[in-house]
Amino acid sequence: MEQRLSRAAKAVMSLSAALDDYQAAQEDLAALEEYYGSDQWKQDFADDEAGLLPAGLQRGVLSEDGIWNLLSDARELNQRVIL
Repeated sequence: MEQRLSRAAKAVMSLSAALDDYQAAQEDLAALEEYYGSDQWKQDFADDEAGLLPAGLQRGVLSEDGIWNLLSDARELNQRVIL
């Protein structure tokens, strides 16, 4: 029983910390959801396709699957959190 208590306490603390991080990311998720498919995203995508963006610039937000997958994962996680 002591091992069970220790394992459960560790899991609760880990999940609590992860949920704190996830809660802090909600503003970022909302901004990404608003950006994805917006006129600004379309312009940024077109600029990238035209070679107008700097070569070393990270482009994760311009991959159509990147934001979509993250938002889908977040929706699924929201469902899992409601126990």
